[in-house]
Amino acid sequence: MNDELGLDADGPVLLVGGYGTVGTELARLAAPSWPLTLTGRTVERGEALAAETGARLRTWDLADPTPFRARVRAVVGVVNDPDDRVLRAAMAGGVPFADVTRWTARMQRAATLGAMRAPHSPVLLSSAWMGGVSSLVAAHLAAGVGGADVVEVAIRWDVGDRAGVDSVEFMDRLGLDYEVVRDGRRHTVAPLSEVRRVRIGDDVTRVARIDTPEQFTLPLTLGTTTATTRIGFSSAASTAALLAVKRLGFFRWGRGDRFTPARRALLYAPGRGGTARFRVDVTHDGRTSSATVTDPAGQAHLTAVGALLALRRVLGTDGAPAPRGVAFPEQTPHPDRLPGDLDALGVTLRVSTGPVRASGDVEGRAA
Repeated sequence: MNDELGLDADGPVLLVGGYGTVGTELARLAAPSWPLTLTGRTVERGEALAAETGARLRTWDLADPTPFRARVRAVVGVVNDPDDRVLRAAMAGGVPFADVTRWTARMQRAATLGAMRAPHSPVLLSSAWMGGVSSLVAAHLAAGVGGADVVEVAIRWDVGDRAGVDSVEFMDRLGLDYEVVRDGRRHTVAPLSEVRRVRIGDDVTRVARIDTPEQFTLPLTLGTTTATTRIGFSSAASTAALLAVKRLGFFRWGRGDRFTPARRALLYAPGRGGTARFRVDVTHDGRTSSATVTDPAGQAHLTAVGALLALRRVLGTDGAPAPRGVAFPEQTPHPDRLPGDLDALGVTLRVSTGPVRASGDVEGRAA
């Protein structure tokens, strides 16, 4: 394998996985600003999107050792890159790179690889919830209250929404314990534990812990001493079923390939569309600032919004010099611009600030 990506400041933006569920949304958002090249395993799947956006199509199957070569101005990974193939090629070629598809362990590996290679080009690992939007919101709220001692994210997953296969692979790790920071110390916790009822927008949602990258990065970047992310479904019955299956131990004894179809059937039932919504609470020095993010176009669109903001960041078109080396989305130099950026892309950010409280937990206890 000898992939080669070279920097061409006037070339296209390369979207790897560019006609998948999230890639399609990103291509539509990015096409007015840059020429695009979209890659995937089956070029025919992207023909309609290419006609719509004016993009060029090429085949790049990350499981196929056939070398891929291109000269581009930036690369965005919108499909899983399990062997860091795209990341390595981008760093070797000095090409700005943003990725929105990695779960925590793979992002830690990518950050380590970036530290070892010390790239001079920007490498933005923006795989926090919804393409890094959760981390951007945390940074925005932290700027308002002067810090981020405690960050809590509560996600309401719309069961009627569209979902890509990568999102299922992300949730398919529900049988693996993971490390978090609580009160400044590292602890190992189980997925789907510590259930709460949280008001997210107009709805009270039952949510439980899930492993997401912002729980790893925020303590490193914002000095957060407690970082927690929880998820629940818009359907109370779906949430109850998931928690019941977890109590039976299915995600542990059913982790092998033999049970993959059963796990996917439980977690992957995409609909025609829905609303993406999550809440972030940031507490510092006795004050809590809370924000609810709502995207009526759904989670694929909101993830693409995060990817677009990441692309602007690595290209330096967001009004700040492009960062060199590895960075995370919450390290944005302009957290104050987030509400306007989201609003321009059809996403609502509602913020309220007051005395410290328990992350919207309407009962103040486990539920």
